[in-house]
This record gives sequence, structure tokens and C-alpha cells, in this order.
Amino acid sequence: MKNQYLNKILKARVYDVAVETPLDPMKILSERLDNQVLLKREDLQPVFSFKLRGAYNKIVHLNTAAKSKGVIAASAGNHAQGVALSAQKLGIKALIVMPRTTPGIKVEAVRRMGARVVLFGDTYDEACEHARELAKENGMTFIHPYDDPDVIAGQGTIAAEILHHGAENIHAIFVPVGGGGLLAGVAAYVKALYPRIKVIGVEPDDAPCLYEALKRKRRVVLDQVGIFADGVAVRQVGKEPFRVARACVDDVVLASTDEICAAIKDIFDDTRSIAEPAGALALAGLKKYVQRRRLRNKRLIAIDSGANTNFDRLRHVAERAEMGERREALLAVTIPEQPGSFLRFCRIIGKRSITEFNYRYADDQDAHVFVGIQLNHGDEEKNEVVRHLREKHYPVIDMTENEMAKLHIRYMVGGHAANVDDENLYRFQFPERPGALLDFLACIGQRWNISLFHYRNHGAAYGRVLVGIQLPAEDKAEFQSFLETLGYDFWDETGNAVYKLFLG
Repeated sequence: MKNQYLNKILKARVYDVAVETPLDPMKILSERLDNQVLLKREDLQPVFSFKLRGAYNKIVHLNTAAKSKGVIAASAGNHAQGVALSAQKLGIKALIVMPRTTPGIKVEAVRRMGARVVLFGDTYDEACEHARELAKENGMTFIHPYDDPDVIAGQGTIAAEILHHGAENIHAIFVPVGGGGLLAGVAAYVKALYPRIKVIGVEPDDAPCLYEALKRKRRVVLDQVGIFADGVAVRQVGKEPFRVARACVDDVVLASTDEICAAIKDIFDDTRSIAEPAGALALAGLKKYVQRRRLRNKRLIAIDSGANTNFDRLRHVAERAEMGERREALLAVTIPEQPGSFLRFCRIIGKRSITEFNYRYADDQDAHVFVGIQLNHGDEEKNEVVRHLREKHYPVIDMTENEMAKLHIRYMVGGHAANVDDENLYRFQFPERPGALLDFLACIGQRWNISLFHYRNHGAAYGRVLVGIQLPAEDKAEFQSFLETLGYDFWDETGNAVYKLFLG
């Protein structure tokens, strides 16, 4: 298998359209991690993503008859642009089916490359099914984004470039994983030549299709996937990539959204470039792997797979990056409601920077403070702060990992309401698309009175709403049944300690 792909990768044609990208040292991060970290800059491709390599290698090897009928693909972004530019270079027609939810900037980018665009469905799966139907009707060749040997071979040229810079002292290469085409190409090439170099896949922890497949020793279809890192939001790893991964991949690391945001910031700090979430995924995994294995003085490489992100998403990234790096702690602290208590509290915190402080009078006994504290030594320092406060008899709740606190409560502190009977609190999440919030309100507000409502557009893939509903005990079973038919992800937050302190 490895030799088969070695031959295909060596014969791959990608440089008619792609460029050999640099392997940039990350000096700031390297010093912080006490390892040599290098970034493979696939964000510098003409379409700002590695996808161009595999798409072109597949299309250029089609026979003359297939080329004359054109190619078709389904994609919401990077693969679409790779196919469109490849077809334009070869002078053949291309049709790209994109979900109707695709941002306009990506649709226009594909059209500028000469491809015809059809908008269909709200998800990739719907667009893909329609693309396959159109391929049969029109005799066009469907270009799969990852489950194809020629596509895999094209992506594998990245490994050839990495090893060209010197493979002798590389400890590990970290590769982002969606459907697995990039990982398969890199792993097959590296293991054929340097089996001692570790190849490690990295997936979001809310889209672990390869991780679960390797654990169960068979491909699985995930019930749902998070789409913050939309470039790798795949429910099932490809058949051929899985076959290669089982033989050639050493490990798979899962990274959280906050860890991905922190990696985006790391890339910006070192290169002044902005990676898309999937682009920074490998670096997030590298950092986590270093921490777990306590690695020092190793040469580690992460593939920055792309930079096609929406500008409005950067707000969400900036907010969560400090959390992902463990540089900020969020605490709820109860202090006496009396003159001088705030000053005494601040003196206990010491010279640490307070990043956020929210407070509102509740009663004449206690004041509940929402405080953000800048950390220089991660969880160890946070635990020390919490321990010190408790020694001084301050009740403390650590909210650093509390999703409701991070997404909503920090903007709503002081929202106690008098005379609100039978209030229950729910957090909802739904795919962000035009009209989604209005649809949500129309569904949720017809039967029960809404006593609290918080919505904030994060520039992310999901809309998030916090709702207080007046719900008599006799209505709870009916309401639970209603929620299960609503179709949105939801969490009952009525018992959340943060709600009781700041809103209940």
C-alpha cells in the first residue's frame, strides 16, 4: 500500500496550478513549548487551501472523453475552489453544487474561476446527493473531495515537500482530518520512506469520525458533527483514507473549539496570517500532544491547511482564544454586601490582571461577582487562586469550562427578576441561516410565556439562544415532548449554579 502511493505521489501533477509552500518556523510558539515547531503553509496556495492539489491531480488524469463532458463537485468552500481553478486551467467545464447556506464570498470566488454554480439544499449532504444525480444525468465526472486515490496522491505531495526540507530529525507531523484524504496522502508517503516519523491526525472533538472508526475498527457515521471547523465537518471518514490510516497513522488527537481558537491566535502571533478553524486544527493537536507527552527539544510540523474563513467569525475566535490557551479564568465569587468588600476581594486577587468584572446588587447580605482573571501559568495558577479565595471563606464557582457562562451569562449579569413564577431556563443551539431566529421564536413562543431571552450572533456556524420559560409543573411533560419534536439541540440549564446566582 505505502509503495503504491509512493509511486502515485511521485508521479502526481499538481504544480501546473499549485505552488510549493514554505515550512515556516514558529519562533514564538517554539520558545513557549520548548520544541521546534514548523508550519506548512498551505494557506498560501492560489485558492488559500491545499485542496487544489488533489482536485487538479484527479482532473488532469481523466481521459479525453471524460474531460470533454466536464466535471462536477459538491462543496461549500475549499474543494469547490480547487475544482473550479483546476478545470479553468485545463479548459474544461465545471459545475459546483453548493448548499444555499454557503456564504456569498465563497460562491462568488467559485464563479470568478469560471465554474457554474448551483445552489441546492441547506447542508453538504443534500448538495452532494444532488451533484451525483446531475453527474449521472449529464455524463460528468464527479470529483470526490477525499475518497479517491488520485485526490489522495495529489494531497500527498505536501509530504514530499516537507521531507525535501530534511527528514532526519523530524519527530512528528500533525495533519488535520475531515474525510481523511490529506492524512492518507501524507501518512502513506512518510511511512514508505521514514517509518520512524510519527504521523498524527487531528480532529475536532465534536467531529471525531476517524477517531471513532479506529476505536471501533470500522467506519462509523456520526449522528451529528459540530461545524465551527467547517472544513473538516465530516460525519464519516472516507473508505480509502480509512484503509490507509489503519496501516500508516500513529495516533489521532482531538481538539476543542477553544483550543482551535487558541491555535488560530498562535498562527497570527507568529506569521501575521489568519488561519481558518480547520487550518489551525493540526497546530491545536500538536500543542495538546506536546503537553500530554511532555515532549522537549523535538522537531514538530503542523500543516496549516487553509485560510478561507469569514471575517465576522474572528470575533468568536478572539473571545475564545484566551480560554483555549488557559490564559483566562472565569469565576463566580460571593462577597459580603458591605463597604470595602470589593477592595478586600481585589487585594486577595493580588497583582493579577482582572479581564472582566460584573456585579449588581442582589440583597443586603451578599453580592455575586462575575470575574475574569488573566493567567500566566494556566490551570495550576487558576486552581491556586480558587484555593486562596476559599481559604479566605469566599464561596467560589469555577466557570471557565461552563458553556452557558462563556456564551451568555457574562453579558447578562444582574438579570434577577422579581415575581417570575415557575421559570425554567433552557439553552438552545440551531444552525445559523437566514430566518433561523425568527423560525425559532415562532415555534417556542406559541404555547408558553417567555420570561427571559438572550441571543447573540457570534459569527459562528450556530445560533445560540438562552430562554427563560414560565412553565407550571403540570406542563413540564408536554413541554419536554415539544422540545424533542422541535429539532434543535437543547440543554436544560434550570439547575445550573450560574443561573441561580445571576438570573434566578
